[in-house]
Amino acid sequence: MDSIAIAYWHRPEVAITVNYGQRPAAAEIRAANAVAEILGIDHYVIEADLRALGSGDMAGTPALDVSPVSEWWPFRNQMLVTLAAMKGVALGTQKLFIGTLKTDEQHADGRAEFIRALDVLIGCQEGGLRLEAPAINLSAVELVHKSGITMDMLAWAHSCHVSEYACGLCRGCRKHYETLRDLGEAPY
Repeated sequence: MDSIAIAYWHRPEVAITVNYGQRPAAAEIRAANAVAEILGIDHYVIEADLRALGSGDMAGTPALDVSPVSEWWPFRNQMLVTLAAMKGVALGTQKLFIGTLKTDEQHADGRAEFIRALDVLIGCQEGGLRLEAPAINLSAVELVHKSGITMDMLAWAHSCHVSEYACGLCRGCRKHYETLRDLGEAPY
């Protein structure tokens, strides 16, 4: 939901999806393709199978002892930003957006200081690429309102952490349903 709302809000020229071996990758790619096509955004998919390095729900393995939540994957945002930056530099992109929300501060890589540090790190490398988290001070509901995204566009979002199809039970599905409920859009 977060990435789709940010794409709708900011209308970047390109979108980059990373299939890093996460269980719901196929659905995430389908959703990103559909949204990019509707918005007229060029969409690139990076294939980098890193399942051997994953943990938790998204990897289909037990969570590590240091995991703050069940879907935690070590160094995930750092890895995603690095891979997207590699593609972005090749495409001549000047700015990368990351779909981090206020509620993501439960993860070290979802905190403002982490985003600032990662921005500085990629910004000092060739290409001068910058990283922004435009929704870092917003909840999911606030982001939906701020972005102006339509519900039919938001319906493309895939939030499940464990499957190509919504399981309805994982933290991602629960957040998705709770956001729709709080927007007054829940079907139940």
